Amino acid sequence: MSIIIMLLLLSVLILVHEAGHFMAAKAFGIRVEKFGFGLPIGPTLFEKKIGDLTILVHAFLLGGYVAFPDDEKDCDLPADSKERFLNKPIYQRAVVVSAGVISNVICAYLIVLFAAFHWGFLPEGKYDIFVNNITAEKSASIWNSGIKKGDQIVAINDTPITNTGSILAIIKNSKAYDGYYNKAQANQKLAELKVLNKAYSENEIIPQGVTIKLPEKDNESPISFTKEMEQGIIRYQSNEEKLDDNLVELRDEIHSNNNKFCIGNDKFSLTDISKAMSDNKHPLNITVKRDGKWLLMKPVYADKNGKIGIELAQKEVLKKTKGLKAVVKYGTKYLWYNTYNMCYGLGQIFTGKVPLKDLHGIVAITKIGGDIIQNSGIYYGLLLTAIISMDLAIVNFLPIPALDGGHVLFLIIEKIRGKRLKDETVEKIGTFFFSLLIVLMVVIIFNDIIWLKG
Repeated sequence: MSIIIMLLLLSVLILVHEAGHFMAAKAFGIRVEKFGFGLPIGPTLFEKKIGDLTILVHAFLLGGYVAFPDDEKDCDLPADSKERFLNKPIYQRAVVVSAGVISNVICAYLIVLFAAFHWGFLPEGKYDIFVNNITAEKSASIWNSGIKKGDQIVAINDTPITNTGSILAIIKNSKAYDGYYNKAQANQKLAELKVLNKAYSENEIIPQGVTIKLPEKDNESPISFTKEMEQGIIRYQSNEEKLDDNLVELRDEIHSNNNKFCIGNDKFSLTDISKAMSDNKHPLNITVKRDGKWLLMKPVYADKNGKIGIELAQKEVLKKTKGLKAVVKYGTKYLWYNTYNMCYGLGQIFTGKVPLKDLHGIVAITKIGGDIIQNSGIYYGLLLTAIISMDLAIVNFLPIPALDGGHVLFLIIEKIRGKRLKDETVEKIGTFFFSLLIVLMVVIIFNDIIWLKG
């Protein structure tokens, strides 16, 4: 039932978008030939003509459209008819094209205000995270850190913590002996190795059986996240270098010798040893809140699996929205905050920092939305719907042909040129980008299916 509710909410967003186009067109006296729910791919499930308007429901429900007489080759309207879209002034056409986006923005804002008013709360987008239990082996560093059950974790390596996902990500990226080394640290170790082993140059292969003195082992630098990484908008990207299999073997040998010496075997140089030495542990400097005070604990070290041996509990931070003023103030803040994050994430996609395999769409959204409604309640489902409505508005207004923003781009070009582009040119460009969007949609659905199976 929760999935059905989520599908209905998403369907409403599509109808709102297309209704925006429809109402703006009617306001300017433009005839609307078709109002389509879904895309005209595959069979049509429903078709009904009401006056000049034909309403259609297509089997491929991922989308919608409004068709004007100019889109229909068999339209009986005269070429100079005032009811034709293309015969209207540029500003009126721009309003009609933009009306769907505007409708989605208004819809999103009204949904947030509705949820804030009836629920009386709005999420602040963060959680208080607590140590629920310590489950590590007695030899683990967590036991010597000073951390206690019930402590609230407020920061790790100076990164403010607002959700469990960021804690797990920082710990995972801090796992011991992960096969990567810091180049600057390796250069420092190389300098120290040359001082202790003056008989050999940095790239000279160490003969079999020769003992190489090793400098003191240093921990790797602590891992810290930016605000966007901590919030899960973008992934952490390490700037460390990867060890090859031979250097991993050398690293393990060095550690088995308690990091005191290394035996040459006609394979490695001082440079190789410096790299292998530099793959060790990242300290986790955890700050907790206890009895109202912030306390910095002794460093904790993750194991080779990226675990430190604690169970976490979380409590969502909610803002009270009692009264109209609070509803408007915090509702606006909530929508602005989430819209900013969406725009930032979209920028990461276009710059290639988010790989294509990480893109998800309607299938994943429906599943996630259904789970949210089932586990957290309808208000969370409504707020997710509002965010999706803003996402639809932003994506649709991108200056890409086949999207609303692409049509606005053509109108801007027409205004600059003083005349319209040729219909054949617009149609070819639109068809090309529409095909690309369909391919992208298929890829995203495939990602969703793989994600569901995983």
